[in-house]
Amino acid sequence: MFLKDDLLKAIHERAPHYDKENTFPYDDYRDLKEAGYYKAFVPKEYGGHGLTLKEIAKEQTRLAKAAPATALGINMHHIIVGLAKYMVRKGNNRGEQILKDAVNGKLLSFAISEPANDRVLFGSISEARPGNDGSYTFYGPKAFISMSGECDAMVTYGMDSTNEEEPQSVFAYIANDKDTVKISPHWDTLGMRGTQSFNLTLDGAKATKEQILTTVDPGPSFDPVVFGIFSHFEILLAATYHGIGQRALELGVETVKKRKSIARDSTYDQDPNIRWRIAEAALKLNAVTPQIDSLADDVEQDTDHGNYWLPKLSAIKNYSTEASLEVVEEMVRASGGRSYSNDQELSRLLRDVYAGLFQPSDQESLHNAWANLLLGPIE
Repeated sequence: MFLKDDLLKAIHERAPHYDKENTFPYDDYRDLKEAGYYKAFVPKEYGGHGLTLKEIAKEQTRLAKAAPATALGINMHHIIVGLAKYMVRKGNNRGEQILKDAVNGKLLSFAISEPANDRVLFGSISEARPGNDGSYTFYGPKAFISMSGECDAMVTYGMDSTNEEEPQSVFAYIANDKDTVKISPHWDTLGMRGTQSFNLTLDGAKATKEQILTTVDPGPSFDPVVFGIFSHFEILLAATYHGIGQRALELGVETVKKRKSIARDSTYDQDPNIRWRIAEAALKLNAVTPQIDSLADDVEQDTDHGNYWLPKLSAIKNYSTEASLEVVEEMVRASGGRSYSNDQELSRLLRDVYAGLFQPSDQESLHNAWANLLLGPIE
């Protein structure tokens, strides 16, 4: 394992504070950086530690068990690093600048989501204005951008509509410049509070020609940048939410072994109904890990799933999130009313896991993708 147990213990102990105070977990990121976690996913030939996608996914699950908000935030950094690795492997060397920045201790984020834009990765409402030298400047809103107040750089995109009949999605790697990346520092949410996922507005954010990662037709695509983002986002999100479910199960098991039933004059681990809840939760989690592992290997081994690739990736994120949500709910039921208090970890896990319902791909998009594959589009 890459992250040491004592590091995870310290991060776990700090998690309630950052949640309650609704602040960025500076100490967590300091410790993760000192541990080399910013460059853990970077290939060794670029100065990183060379973890595979499956290995970094397992580390994200372990980190999420300790502190879900910290894990979800740093997840965005690893998505960008994974994208860069994939780009370079596919012959797009503009990913190298991202790998070098990660090795040099830069914190990277992911500015794709936009308010009310359910196309997400497949068509931006922001504007990408071309320059005469191959550069672009970006204008428009971005929503729920984790670590946006703290990151050094981010991957973003906008639409170049210079040719109205053939608009292009333009993906770029930009500096987090306060003059052109204008952040609205407001984040008062139910859960995942430590991510500090502020909204922002791109107001002339510039990317040089070398910082343009790709231009591509809007819509689903196997362009290395689009697929690289999609695949790493869904797999690492699945791994992170999986950690919430695993931690909730641990807490449930601990609690029922100590919680006493007056009516039965025994602890709740002897109650057949509670035992069923615990087992049901474990069974739901048991089905998730092999799917994460398999898809992570498939991405790095270039397995051909054809048109099923994007739906399969969407599915694992949904399976993981929904399974963890059900597990947390089962453990709350098994643990009794004390878990309803805000000072209980299960209460925080319940609030944190709900964030997964809002991150792409959502259930509507997932089911629509599978229905189109199996039945064809609606006429």
